[in-house]
Amino acid sequence: MTSIEAITILVAGVGAGAINAVVGSGTLITFPTLVAFGFPPVTATMSNAIGLVAGGVSSTWGYRRELVGQGPRLRWQIPASLGGAILGSWLLLHLPDTVFELVVPVLLFLALILVVLQPKIQAWAKRRGSHEADLSTTRLIVLTGGTFAVGVYGGYFTAAQGILLLGVMGAILPESIQRMNGAKNLLALIVNIVAATAYTLVAFDRISWAAAGLIAVGSLFGGVLGAHYGRRLSPKALRGTIVVVGLIGLWRLLG
Repeated sequence: MTSIEAITILVAGVGAGAINAVVGSGTLITFPTLVAFGFPPVTATMSNAIGLVAGGVSSTWGYRRELVGQGPRLRWQIPASLGGAILGSWLLLHLPDTVFELVVPVLLFLALILVVLQPKIQAWAKRRGSHEADLSTTRLIVLTGGTFAVGVYGGYFTAAQGILLLGVMGAILPESIQRMNGAKNLLALIVNIVAATAYTLVAFDRISWAAAGLIAVGSLFGGVLGAHYGRRLSPKALRGTIVVVGLIGLWRLLG
């Protein structure tokens, strides 16, 4: 790894940590960056997931006030994310690399579409009403199932799981965007911790620890920045950066 590559990965980690804190889909910055530098897709995914744990910790801490009062619902969502992440990580580690290389471009393309549609998803979620309304048993079951499905996706390929979570919660919950964002940060962190633990235990030698370390340092700082200042940044600028870098990574994967 050259000095320029190391600096670029570090900067990408900062951007991913900040974007994950306020938008989600920061993986679409770091994953294509690693792939562009020649890392195999599976190695890039595992190294990226491990590195972004640090950013998840800092962004979740930054949104801790929004988590107040969400305990009853999170007691269902947290196990759902945990179980889904375990299954998704198992799929990544046991399916052949060729399957991953075929599936990832499709997932990346779909994730980029979600990034483009993210303003509409958030606007839809915002119209769901006050966070003081009760959540019915049926909606809680649907929410738990949706959280599990996103956990499977996140354990296999983490890109845009935050936007997927906001979409699921926004369609079901009578919550404000900021409160859902706090829950999204916590649930995405759980998925990343599960995935990172599984990769470390089962595929230690396939991980680029240098890349993971650079992303960890960058995302830790980026998560703090995102939690404190991210709401002041232009969402269009953030989405534009994600789409451009994601398309570069998609071109690299298909090339």
